[in-house]
Amino acid sequence: MQATPFSPPRRGRSRQARARHNVAALVTHGVAPFELGVACEVFGLERPEIVDPWPYRFFLCSSDEQPVRTSMGFSLTGIAPLSALDDADTIVIPAWHGAAEVPPASMLDALRRAHSRGTRLLTVCSGAYALAHAGLLDGLRATTHWMHADDLARRFPLIDVDPNVLYVDAGQIMTSAGTAAGIDLLLHVVRLDHGADVANAVARRMVVPPHRDGGQAQFVEAPVAEDDGIDSLAVTLDWALTHLDRPLTVEDLARNALTSPRTFARRFRAVTGTTPLQWLLRQRILHAQRLLETTDLPVEIVAQRSGFGSASVLRTHFKRLLDTSPLAYRRTFRCADAESA
Repeated sequence: MQATPFSPPRRGRSRQARARHNVAALVTHGVAPFELGVACEVFGLERPEIVDPWPYRFFLCSSDEQPVRTSMGFSLTGIAPLSALDDADTIVIPAWHGAAEVPPASMLDALRRAHSRGTRLLTVCSGAYALAHAGLLDGLRATTHWMHADDLARRFPLIDVDPNVLYVDAGQIMTSAGTAAGIDLLLHVVRLDHGADVANAVARRMVVPPHRDGGQAQFVEAPVAEDDGIDSLAVTLDWALTHLDRPLTVEDLARNALTSPRTFARRFRAVTGTTPLQWLLRQRILHAQRLLETTDLPVEIVAQRSGFGSASVLRTHFKRLLDTSPLAYRRTFRCADAESA
């Protein structure tokens, strides 16, 4: 059963009649503060200047007695009991200490009940072990921190563990790699719920990149040369973002960076963890999403301005990457400003 995406509220207009989407962070003794903090920051910090009212209601719950001890030694209070999970539309399981420890039966039963009623389940880092112990990852592709990937695969052979990605969106269940990859997954969820424009605004407030594709590598090569080319690469990427309407190639990007295509492609992969063409495709999709959300431009013009050339090519990539069509995306994420223009 797939969790139903939360319908996006219109920015700048109060919609008090709409019920908020309940997000629960399931914490245990040994919870990692950073990974928990990511969930608090993305879902728990209200941002009425972006969406008013803020569409998420965030709370913590636990099967452990309070106070809940973190992995850094300090403790958390004000935590709801495990029964509060029954009210959650989305459950986030941050990293915890129990990779080799079977969670309490009450916690596993609560997760299974949540899954059966269609609740969306998200994990950060070693939080994937909780879903694995509950049997909810069997037969699914999933990820965790690369340090735990081999162990997770060995303990749970029915899981297709991918150690080389930032996060895996398997529909109702989504898993992410270590630490900052949790930011990427949770912003991905905001993007699914409310569109690229809202997710990008949240990312700007957090001062993080607005989008890193889930298929990007967890870690990349460390450049060893004194002149690692990062500054020149950033200039080229900025240039590419302002010329997405052009049929850019690796040769075009390399020419702008004053290097050979082969050297550019190698340096690009070492710094970003992806290929130039994969990066370009994602930027074109994101630009098309923004245009669909914020303008009345026909789909054909959106396709041209985002570099796809024709509406049919745009539709093909939208279907493959977003599992929707440009017109359906526009109907779902149309912002109030564009509708009233």
